[in-house]
Amino acid sequence: MSKQKSSAIIGAAFLMATSAIGPGFLTQTTVFTWQLGAAFGFVVLISILLDIGAQLNIWRVLAITERRAQDLANDLLPGLGYLLAALVVLGGLAFNIGNIGGCGLGIQVITGMDTMYGALLSCGVALFIFWIKEMGYMLDQFTRWLGLLMVLLTVYIAVSSAPPLGEAVRQTFWPSVIDTKAIVTLVGGTVGGYISFAGAHRLLDAGISGTGQLKMVNKSAVSGIIITGIMRCVLFLATLGVVAKGFTLDSSNPPASVFRMVAGMAGYRFFGMVMWCAAITSVVGAAYTSVSFLKTFHPLIQVYERWIISFFIVFSTVIFIVLGNPVRLLITAGALNGLILPVALAVILVASVKKRLMGSYKYPAWMQAAGWCVVLIMGWLSAVTLKAWLQ
Repeated sequence: MSKQKSSAIIGAAFLMATSAIGPGFLTQTTVFTWQLGAAFGFVVLISILLDIGAQLNIWRVLAITERRAQDLANDLLPGLGYLLAALVVLGGLAFNIGNIGGCGLGIQVITGMDTMYGALLSCGVALFIFWIKEMGYMLDQFTRWLGLLMVLLTVYIAVSSAPPLGEAVRQTFWPSVIDTKAIVTLVGGTVGGYISFAGAHRLLDAGISGTGQLKMVNKSAVSGIIITGIMRCVLFLATLGVVAKGFTLDSSNPPASVFRMVAGMAGYRFFGMVMWCAAITSVVGAAYTSVSFLKTFHPLIQVYERWIISFFIVFSTVIFIVLGNPVRLLITAGALNGLILPVALAVILVASVKKRLMGSYKYPAWMQAAGWCVVLIMGWLSAVTLKAWLQ
């Protein structure tokens, strides 16, 4: 296997994982653990299972058909791809405003710099990634190493917080309370919207597609799911260790207070690094994937891809500076992206049984069944959540 292909396979896994592990991920996981306690373990378990059912189907179908999601949707029903692209790009933009805010917050914690200047500095770093000649290779390496760093720092905090593991395990399988909003928001934040397609579109750009490459595609998808699952679990346990001791978190910045309570000022600096790593890699992932949903609609979009990505990042930065505190936006964006998931996955599953798209490949029945279970469960949970919002 060539160095470029190997880099793309690992990079696609980390692109998906780090796109999911953004400031919203840190905020949502901490807030819901604070509210639900050990019962949040059940939400983590369900989100991982739904993640598996969605991601494996999406990556496999896109690889076999060698089409991006928007083109596949348009092949099924003319105009559907444009609708899907609009939903994904709007959801990606909402997330990216919060991601830029997370960058500013991370820089502020590490250096004391004002969040606005930290956001502007991070905007410059993200633009630099996309204007390097070997953009794809740089994207792979950047997400890979920063992803590893934030996981390791969070593992240290989780171990130091000494969470009640027995209670966490018990309530993961037999929870005292089930919160549908938490499930929709968590799944939306880790697999909803653009996140589902980040890694798969990266593999297509790297030329890794077709039935002969399925082994590599599956390896990349499973790796991304495992990375996201590990981060979700260790952040849940770190927060649970603090909450179980009776401490009250700072509502203006819940994840920062977890790190600070566990390891003092050193932990606070760790949080700053974790937040910045999570945020900047998500900025890169959201911009790259959102524009990948547009670039097949017109040849000029592909020609000016870097400029459009740059505009996406700069526009997100400007909106953050105008709006300010993104905490509420991060929670809402996760829930909205959760509403997109059943629609996007249903499109993929319908495509998987179309011979004109799949050729001679016979799609596994168990994967179809798992995928439709995710569509039905997320569709029902999303309807319940939407009804609660409207009341």
